[in-house]
This record gives sequence, C-alpha cells and structure tokens, in this order.
Amino acid sequence: MKYLVRDKIFAIGDDYWIEDEHGRHAFLVDGKALRLRDTLELKDPSGYVLVTLRQKLFSLRGAMTVEQEGKALATIRRKRLSLLRNHFRVTLAEGTELDVSGRILDREFVVEYDGELLAHVSRRWLTLRDTYGVDVVREDADAALLIAIAVCVIRMAERERDEED
Repeated sequence: MKYLVRDKIFAIGDDYWIEDEHGRHAFLVDGKALRLRDTLELKDPSGYVLVTLRQKLFSLRGAMTVEQEGKALATIRRKRLSLLRNHFRVTLAEGTELDVSGRILDREFVVEYDGELLAHVSRRWLTLRDTYGVDVVREDADAALLIAIAVCVIRMAERERDEED
C-alpha cells in the first residue's frame, strides 16, 4: 500500500492528512504546539492516537522515539560506524533492529529488516510537488510505524543539515 505524505508540513502546531493511494484519509498528523520538544501524533481517521513521535532530550547523538500508549515502541538513531551519512538504525522495543538507508534528504530510501524490504520511500512515483510516497511492501507490516520512521529520519537528517550550515 502506498501513502502520500506532504513534505515540509511537520511544523509544530500543523495538522495534516496522509492519504492512501486511493486518496482516502489514512492517518492524521497532529503537530503538538507549546511542547518542550518536537512532538507529533499519528492518528487514525477516527482520531485515535496510533503512535507519538518525540525528539529525545539529552541524547548525545540525535535520536527520536516512537511511542505507543506511553511506551517506547522504537528508537531511531544515526547508525554508528557507517561510511554512509544517510544510514539510520531503528531499535524496536523487543530488540529487533531495522536499517534505514538511501538518500534521506532526497526522499529516496528504504526501510529493511535483515535484508528484507519493508518500505520504500520515494518522490519518483509522484507528480505532486513537495510530496513523497511511502510504499509499505509487506502486507503484515505496521504502516503507521513505517510512516513514523520515515518522518523521524527525515526530521533528523534535516536538523543535522541545518546545524552544519
């Protein structure tokens, strides 16, 4: 299933619908204003919070967490000892690790588990400006989690780029 995500919309206080490939509302991104740290909620169409994305405070290397019902579901960090600048590791709560690699700032990257493709993020399929697609390849994969991972790595890569400038 492919999902369409508008780029540059994740400012604090912004709300935005992510649509599925048929143009139906799939997830609502709710940017929480007046918080100490970056916080976004990903909700289903009825308003139920599926996951919360938070910037980790006091992390030596930038990190973000994806939480579900107040518990950490995943932690996202830049992969250590990688020659590629665009390589992130996602550690799920039970210890499973996912790899995110590709051209993050160009919105051309993949999310894999043990070499198996879970999701492909790309702008190539779309003619809409400032939009990228998240193609969740496995039917049994958690689409909300994979979209949250894509949003987190993009935010982290952009933050690093801005700090270098």
